Amino acid sequence: MNKHFTRSRRTPLSTNSARHLFWMFFAMLVCCPVGRAQAGDQAPASAEEVKQLREVVQSLLTRVTQLENELKQRPSVSVARLEPAAALSNGGPSNAGSSAYASPSTEAAPAAALNVVAPTQSASLQAPKEQSNVVDRAILDYLHGATLNFALDEYYSYNFNKPVGRVNALRAYDVLSNNISLNQADVVFERAPNVDAGQRFGVRVDLQFGQATDTLQGNPLNEPRPDIYRNIFQAYGTYVAPIGNGLTIDVGKWGSSIGIEGNYTKDQMNYSRAYWFDFLPFYHMGVRAAYKVNDELTLNYWIVNGTNQAEATNGFKDELFGFTATPTKKITWNVNYYLGQEHPDRTVVSSNGPIPVQPGLTFQAITPAPNGKLHIFDSYVSWQAAPKLTLALEGDYVIQRLWENTNTALGQSSAPSHTIGGAGYAKYQFSPKFAVAGRVEYLSDRGGMFSGITQALKETTATFDYKLTEGFLMRYEWRRDFSNQPSFFTDKNGVLSKEQQTATVGVVWWVGRKEGAW
Repeated sequence: MNKHFTRSRRTPLSTNSARHLFWMFFAMLVCCPVGRAQAGDQAPASAEEVKQLREVVQSLLTRVTQLENELKQRPSVSVARLEPAAALSNGGPSNAGSSAYASPSTEAAPAAALNVVAPTQSASLQAPKEQSNVVDRAILDYLHGATLNFALDEYYSYNFNKPVGRVNALRAYDVLSNNISLNQADVVFERAPNVDAGQRFGVRVDLQFGQATDTLQGNPLNEPRPDIYRNIFQAYGTYVAPIGNGLTIDVGKWGSSIGIEGNYTKDQMNYSRAYWFDFLPFYHMGVRAAYKVNDELTLNYWIVNGTNQAEATNGFKDELFGFTATPTKKITWNVNYYLGQEHPDRTVVSSNGPIPVQPGLTFQAITPAPNGKLHIFDSYVSWQAAPKLTLALEGDYVIQRLWENTNTALGQSSAPSHTIGGAGYAKYQFSPKFAVAGRVEYLSDRGGMFSGITQALKETTATFDYKLTEGFLMRYEWRRDFSNQPSFFTDKNGVLSKEQQTATVGVVWWVGRKEGAW
């Protein structure tokens, strides 16, 4: 029986009990004198007896009125907490809703006593449950703005060079030919800050599995211990400091925003990634800040361990200075300057004596340590030229200098390596289901920083989108890579070609409440 129903029956019972007592006393007082007169055949009651009777009746009426007023003035919560105690004393909860099972001892107990004891006992029983509900509600309130998202990206690619080992050269993600491949499977949890709702803290974690993971995390030259972070693409916490229009601070590991292309295929114009995505940093570990000056300008600053380094390989901390400008709602322009030092100052050795350390943390210093700097100048702009037409342009210049550390050139500065070029993008959305996109790209690799040899790389890509439904995308792509130097594998060992052509079918699924680009 619910509390509402029990409460509606118990309050009238208490009032009727007082009235019932009053009429019992009244009947006894009235009937007793009459009985004596009939038994003794005496004269009617005297005026003094009638006066006494009236005084008794008046006293009882006053007491009944006081009891009724006390019952009316009690808080509803007190009455409600009284009922379970009464129900328990009557033998169980099933008796609480019926006056036929009301205990005489309960009805006769003083109201003041019941009001003190019963609520205290009930409160002690309900306190743990109420505390549990408060904790559960706090967790649910925190997770109210959170999203849990999943993505699955698979492809089949065919290389017309029929390369030995079925390897597509100079590709970031679609690395295998004539193979049904799992590019990546992702789990993304995000609870972004919401300043308007009073929530200044947030958190995001991206877990990644598949071939793309090996591209991002598989290079032991960059990562001293890559296995520790292999499946964690992003993991950072966010705080929006109440400074001016809001200073957003992220601490942890995040995907690099140097370069226009990103990790998740569904958010890119093409299925395959450009040379520049493969060459520029994939991720960073450190602290970044973004300050929104106004609706048109945001300033960015990072201090990180390095490029593609969750753990630093030297004591130098890399920095980024940049801005994001939105002069109109249709144009977004990003400019970044990155200063780093990517060369390690120590090398791994097998033993460091009896002192215990975690595996992979035994080093020997490199003397003198290389201290050549890395400079990245990166800029890209996106323009919504028409409701169905999107255009984008990217330009990059990278220079790096390394100190020579050989017997003939100890600690001398080497000649710098330069990589310069860019890419252009266009996409036309014919309908919500159909779209066509294209990309042209140029990368001059003077010094072989990207490809290992000095050459001029170019590629053209055409992509056709068919979105069966929201969360299910199929992409058909043709791509031609070519260079002024032999750089691409063929069907003969040791024989390279100046070009390769591939045809690819990609299938992407995603589900979750996260809106916009991931």
